[in-house]
Amino acid sequence: MAIWRKINPKAEAPASLGAEKYPATKGNTAITNRAKLLVSIVNRNDETRLKEILDECSISLTYQFEGRGTAQSTLLDYLGIGETEKRILISLFPESDEEIVIRHIREKMSLFLVGRGISFTIPLTGISQIIANGIVSAATNKTTDGKLIMKGNERKYNLIVVSVFAEYVDAALQAARKAGATGGTIVRARSVNNEKAEQFIGISLMREQEILLVLASKERTLSIMNALSESVGAQTEAGGVIFSLPVDRTAGISAAEEEAFSAGENKAE
Repeated sequence: MAIWRKINPKAEAPASLGAEKYPATKGNTAITNRAKLLVSIVNRNDETRLKEILDECSISLTYQFEGRGTAQSTLLDYLGIGETEKRILISLFPESDEEIVIRHIREKMSLFLVGRGISFTIPLTGISQIIANGIVSAATNKTTDGKLIMKGNERKYNLIVVSVFAEYVDAALQAARKAGATGGTIVRARSVNNEKAEQFIGISLMREQEILLVLASKERTLSIMNALSESVGAQTEAGGVIFSLPVDRTAGISAAEEEAFSAGENKAE
């Protein structure tokens, strides 16, 4: 029995994990339902409501950890809360519920308001078979409309992840902002037994780390990553490790995007 469910038919899962293939033909838009990842960065008092919304319209396996937000806002700075305590939730849920999950978050969380937070989905390339079966079996729809699965050219945003020595995280944020980022979320972290990798990379990472998460438009991603590499990259004293992940649907980017989403929903109806 396979213990690993492959999500992306074009990506090769490790052979030892028994990958299963889910081919999608051009003529058939119905694809076997699968799990997807939702990342939510919200204020401390909003995490309970977010989980309630997820449970109302879907089923999710959710983990929470702490971070601090650094969204750049004249109003927040004036009020003295330019840096706010945040909760980061990562949730595994059925992909067939993606549209309704994002819609309910948009309608009930008002994340587009200054300082409230953001939610976005990230495609997975694989997941434990047991977890996938448990999540997907509870979904109302057993298949996903292939037309709704976002392709690379349809995505508008990327998630930039930057791991740096703790004392350099402010420099990383400043570099990202100068390159066009509007803010980010900082998470405390630490390097875990990376001696083998350090031998090949040529730097020591055995120091307290902080991770900066920046959601950036596709147009600005490269310039932000280049600025980060130059300022806090692996070749600098900051010892930064920088990479990006594709982002599918979002909630809380801006009021304008929320209105555009609502307009599209009404037109579809």
